[in-house]
Amino acid sequence: MADRPQLNFCPQCGSPLQDRTMYGRVRRYCPSCHRAIFRDPKAAAGVVVVQDGEVLMVRRGTGLRHGRWSIPAGFVEYDEDPAVTAARECREETGLEVELTALLDVIPGEGLPGEASFLVVYAGRVVGGERAAGDDADRAAFFPLDDLPPLAFESTRRALERWKDKSLS
Repeated sequence: MADRPQLNFCPQCGSPLQDRTMYGRVRRYCPSCHRAIFRDPKAAAGVVVVQDGEVLMVRRGTGLRHGRWSIPAGFVEYDEDPAVTAARECREETGLEVELTALLDVIPGEGLPGEASFLVVYAGRVVGGERAAGDDADRAAFFPLDDLPPLAFESTRRALERWKDKSLS
């Protein structure tokens, strides 16, 4: 994982934090609250949709890796099931409604700033909607599995490999 910005103040009380060895590693510690500060991982969820030998992809219209392509995916809200996230993100980014058919994998992030700590990937199939890019995607298209556009994330490549592995089983 890449280095993350240092936490300097307690999110609870605002006091300056210190380093202290706790629970097997050095962690930030609040001397006022008497507690360790844990940096929680950020989860994302996405879906691999293959139809007639082509995979549904979205081109990132903003942010990290702008202009590159990925499977429809996004951050899991604090109160949301990752499966709901995957279907919601697909609908928001592509206009297509999907039914999730399998859990494919849980893939660690690359440690890039602004990237999820891990991606929960599902397989799915289109059950409705009209394809139209939306949300933070500026294009949504199907591509042959052997002729993909430039990918935004290593996790997209791994998700597609996992789909191929499962579909051959």
